[in-house]
Amino acid sequence: MEPDLFTAAAEERQEKDPTGSPLAVRMRPRTLDEVVGQQHLLKPGSPLRRLVGEGGSGPAGPSSVILWGPPGTGKTTLAYVVSKATNKRFVELSAITAGVKEVRAVIDGARRAVGGYGKETVLFLDEIHRFSKAQQDSLLPAVENRWVTLIAATTENPYFSVISPLLSRSLLLTLEPLTDDDLRNLLRRALTDERGLGGALALPEDTEEHLLRIAGGDARRALTALEAAAGAALDKGEPEIALSTLEETVDRAAVKYDRDGDQHYDVASALIKSIRGSDVDAALHYLARMVEAGEDPRFIARRLMISASEDIGLADPNALQIAVAAAQAVAMIGFPEAALTLSHATIALALAPKSNAATTAIGAALEDVRKGHAGPVPAHLRDSHYKGAGKLGHGQGYVYPHDLPEGIAAQQYAPDELKDRTYYAPTRHGAEARYADAVEWTRGHLGRKRS
Repeated sequence: MEPDLFTAAAEERQEKDPTGSPLAVRMRPRTLDEVVGQQHLLKPGSPLRRLVGEGGSGPAGPSSVILWGPPGTGKTTLAYVVSKATNKRFVELSAITAGVKEVRAVIDGARRAVGGYGKETVLFLDEIHRFSKAQQDSLLPAVENRWVTLIAATTENPYFSVISPLLSRSLLLTLEPLTDDDLRNLLRRALTDERGLGGALALPEDTEEHLLRIAGGDARRALTALEAAAGAALDKGEPEIALSTLEETVDRAAVKYDRDGDQHYDVASALIKSIRGSDVDAALHYLARMVEAGEDPRFIARRLMISASEDIGLADPNALQIAVAAAQAVAMIGFPEAALTLSHATIALALAPKSNAATTAIGAALEDVRKGHAGPVPAHLRDSHYKGAGKLGHGQGYVYPHDLPEGIAAQQYAPDELKDRTYYAPTRHGAEARYADAVEWTRGHLGRKRS
């Protein structure tokens, strides 16, 4: 919403007494030159530079932008800098609390401002992925006609969470995770800057390294942890922030994982690909990240069941049994004990011999069916149990395999156009070797030709 008297008063008090605000707020950059990281977005002539008035206007005005990146990489910070640096009217909304009514009120105000006294409006919309399609649709006329210049922020993949018409009318700017050097510069600035700790404490190298580790690339988390540890050190009357003090105040590292966003799928993908690649240690690492982030154990178990068939198959027939048993177990016990069961299954699948023959077999069969290669079921295989089936010739000539000594009847089973097609190509990995022998023997006795 636009600033009111109470918001203005709060900002004035914050400027007079900055220590009343969190360190992460006090250390927000005031200009684009103070921004840490994201230098690929801050080059001369970039959309963000144009938004703050750097560069000419003319017929090519600044574009609306969508800022996409993980938490703590500076999306809100960039919008804050724009709000301070631009001479445009600046309005902020959060998709968590705002709806179509609030959006329309901003758009109406923007039209009055540009028509009444030529003042352009910049609208910062945080968490845009939380807006429904209808809510995002309400932004389209304002963005298309440039009644507002939109700065939208999201932690989720905008290709999935933002409607295509809005994407096509905006520039997508991808924020990269902050590097250790970026965070190190930020921490050192916070230690010495008057807005921060003003040189009151020293930060030993081992403490700094642990801060970087627990921050997980998140600037806000790094500054929050620094502030907590600094407060504890000052209470003890210590001249520096000892590693033990930091460990007392922050007991575990940040996990780069969003159960509803990209990390959910990226880490799950890495888990399955590590199992497929037989790297048991990497698989356990990704499993631990999912467990630590509180991922639904049933989701993990479902992925393991799929992997057992997709990547192992008959090379180890027990793999699917283990995965199914694990799924049943975690549904009954939940975390934290479910972590043990998931570890059990993950290790077993990672170390099992691998075969994707079952996957490629059904894929090839489905491809034929989708292309129309089906054809009628041979008459001798059709259902002959109902009255009148015999008159149609159904079941006539069918040979019952159990009546033969070898238990296999050399008769046509597939439709005519597919009678010589083969789909299953077994490997000789692990237990699948015996299936390779079996399929070679049965195809020979069926008189099947190789496709």
